[in-house]
Amino acid sequence: MIQVTSNNGHSTNILDNILEGCQIIDFDWKYIYVNNAMINQIHKTKDDILNHSVIECFPGIENTKFFSILNNCMTNRVSSKMTNEFIFPDGSKGWFELCIEPVPEGIFILSIDITLLIQANNDILQQNNKLKALREIDLAILGSSDLKITLKTVLREFANQLNIDAVDILLLNPHTKILEFSVGYGFRSDAIEKTKLHLNESFAGQAALEQKSFYINDLSKILKDFIRADLIKYEEFTSYYVVPLISRGRILGVIDIFHRSPINPTQSWIDFLEALAGQASMAIDSCNLLQNLNHTNLDLLLAYDTTIEGWSRALDLRDKETEGHSVRVTDITIDLARHFDLTDSEINNIRYGALLHDIGKMGIPDHILLKQGKLTEEEFTIMQKHCEYGYELLYPIKYLRSAIDIPYCHHEKWDGTGYPRKLKDEQIPLPARMFAIVDVWDALVSDRPYRKAWPEEKAIEHIYSQSGKHFDPNIVSVFFEVIKKRK
Repeated sequence: MIQVTSNNGHSTNILDNILEGCQIIDFDWKYIYVNNAMINQIHKTKDDILNHSVIECFPGIENTKFFSILNNCMTNRVSSKMTNEFIFPDGSKGWFELCIEPVPEGIFILSIDITLLIQANNDILQQNNKLKALREIDLAILGSSDLKITLKTVLREFANQLNIDAVDILLLNPHTKILEFSVGYGFRSDAIEKTKLHLNESFAGQAALEQKSFYINDLSKILKDFIRADLIKYEEFTSYYVVPLISRGRILGVIDIFHRSPINPTQSWIDFLEALAGQASMAIDSCNLLQNLNHTNLDLLLAYDTTIEGWSRALDLRDKETEGHSVRVTDITIDLARHFDLTDSEINNIRYGALLHDIGKMGIPDHILLKQGKLTEEEFTIMQKHCEYGYELLYPIKYLRSAIDIPYCHHEKWDGTGYPRKLKDEQIPLPARMFAIVDVWDALVSDRPYRKAWPEEKAIEHIYSQSGKHFDPNIVSVFFEVIKKRK
């Protein structure tokens, strides 16, 4: 045994006074020395250990990797180091760093208790996993407007992080006040999908009404009172936990948690469950807000469209010569625009511009606009003002500002002889260049009070004759492809 002698002659066992566990096992595998630290580590007394064999003290140890390393040291006199997990008689666990050395008496083992360090690392790992789970849910909320896709991500994290067998979300129908199945995870059948619960007839409804969680550790004791008893029997669920989903004081639904053995929730487990429930509530609320916003935007867009189409019809009704003209030229211009590299937003602005191309004629006096004969030079100058009037009417309306090109510039000509600004070539905005061809085409092939419609062959010949003069040559060829396809 390792001993030292102090200056005053007293013998002191060095190993008895250190904080690490020390033990010596002889060649017969009996403990011949253990210090106090070792006794504290293994939760036994010295009488339990000394002069007893390792196998007597720890039955089954001979079948472990730890024993094979001890045996190698004992037989081959080889030093080793290892980390060993130790399960105590009460079921608790400890972790030890072990240094195993051959000594004359047999083998010497130095054990350092690292249980707190391992537990701290595990706690950090669990916290990281929880933060990662919350992050995954945040990304799902931000990355998808589909509520069911988002909630499936939430449920997957519920099952993984809380180590539960099955979980579902029941959403409260605000009109019927019934909890209805939305998404589920971990169930053996689709029976859960039929769930519809009134607020006054179930534990889930009670959780929603009272806005508090309920836990049932043994479902068999209340099975006759459980609305979904058939589901419980088939799925072999033992315990049940239900959590309300609440956002801004409003109940959105509940989360049903089922497990096939007792859950025995810790405070940490409950805290994380409530955090995940909060994320689920946020996801539901965000999707509901987005859906409401989309509905509002759609209603607003429909209102804009209806208003603009109404203005267009009003203009056509005021000028009987062109009744129906705005709708026809709009349809053809949109078909033409789709042959160019334009976005949906740009094409929509072209649609608005085409419908409102003559909006400026609201500022033209009736005696000029409705005149049957040829306009005088002075009257024609006033008529030309409708392009500028259109600009002045639409520019203050921010929503229609991007649609101004056609009302303002559809009478400009490729050679620069048009009005109101005598723009030339590609100075003329593309929407206006496209519309100019469509506008003239419709005027030529439609009946007017002062003349019959031209035959299409004659109208085609006229359009080609104005290519490079009135019209953009590149658009002319595309235009006739569109007309051919429309036929």
